[in-house]
Amino acid sequence: MDVKAPETTRPLDVRCYNGAAIEPWLDDLARLRIAVFRDWPYLYDGDTDYEAEYLRIYLQSPRSIAVLAFDEGRVVGASTGLPLVDESEAFLTPFADTSIPPQEVFYCGESVLLPPYRGRGIGHRFFDEREAHARSYGDYAWTAFCAVNREPNHPRRPAFHRGNDAFWTKRGYRQRPELQARLPWREVGQRNEVEHTLTFWLRPLERTR
Repeated sequence: MDVKAPETTRPLDVRCYNGAAIEPWLDDLARLRIAVFRDWPYLYDGDTDYEAEYLRIYLQSPRSIAVLAFDEGRVVGASTGLPLVDESEAFLTPFADTSIPPQEVFYCGESVLLPPYRGRGIGHRFFDEREAHARSYGDYAWTAFCAVNREPNHPRRPAFHRGNDAFWTKRGYRQRPELQARLPWREVGQRNEVEHTLTFWLRPLERTR
């Protein structure tokens, strides 16, 4: 996959799609997820069949959103979201014994952007669009996402890795250690799937009506 730096710093074209309108872009979403999540901290050894099956939940949810970043017609970044109640059981289970009703949570899925396009404000744009989309319905109290847990001394952690915690905190998100999801996937260089723990981050969402 060619991820060389663009020849110019021209602005990216950012567009939003909802529900069934996301279908033409599923292959691009799968391609970007496999490419970006292969790196630390997910180390995900992507499977196209799994991606095709997983991403179909966005077509089945009328309130879903995919925010896509284009460079001259080529999708170079993507961010998704949908009501938490439309996600799989693995993401619903952590809320079972809490005071937060799942129907009041809008779940922000992945934000994936090819390395040459980072540092240009697209990450903020991805959150802006998803939060505005959730806010437009007037019945969500929270936006949320998950991040994988990794040990500080993990042997595969890059020496100069800088996480996104500061960025998320500035966006108003707070880590909720009591809310954890568990998902299995195969890491790069391994033969079998390994169960991973992901911790939720939540942000109160102002209601508009």
